[in-house]
Amino acid sequence: MLSREDGIAMLTVLMLTIILTVIGIAAITTTSLDIKMAGGERIRESTVNAAEACMSSGVQIIQQTLQNGAVPGTLTAAGANPVVTAAPLESEIMGYPGFLGFSDSADPTSGAFAPNAVLTVSNYTVNMDIDRLYTQPMSGQPAGFGVPAQGAGVQIIYRIDCFAITSVGVTPQASGRVTGVYSCVATGQSCQRKI
Repeated sequence: MLSREDGIAMLTVLMLTIILTVIGIAAITTTSLDIKMAGGERIRESTVNAAEACMSSGVQIIQQTLQNGAVPGTLTAAGANPVVTAAPLESEIMGYPGFLGFSDSADPTSGAFAPNAVLTVSNYTVNMDIDRLYTQPMSGQPAGFGVPAQGAGVQIIYRIDCFAITSVGVTPQASGRVTGVYSCVATGQSCQRKI
């Protein structure tokens, strides 16, 4: 009876079926993990793109405010996108006393959270903060003592901080942050990204 080999084929097929099932489950798990990672990367890229859109809006706000001497009324009107808090933003851009070097943040988890503007870009809420850092003579201009006068030949250095958030309900789902330093001509004609 010990020399009989009846059923060995069935046992072999059963073992191969179990091995192939384990390999199939591992492949499905790996594939679903790859899909989740790719989806997370897509969401991260879209949040960063929303924050980058905020940066270009911030440059436009700085240029228009410097040219006009005040935040344009189109940005403070009802239904404007971005929604701008005019008084603090104008004071920070123009460098009025008390706001020169004023440091607040667009990051909602920061203790200094006080965005100057809030944009809506696709499914994202983007907090923008503009901080005036300092002024300096432009290259090739004579250096004087004290603070350079406002006008041609002076560049103003600003930091623009944009923090994009998408949320379902109350919990933030994805966030992207972009910060840049810009050098703007005091007349508002041009701004160049430094960092």
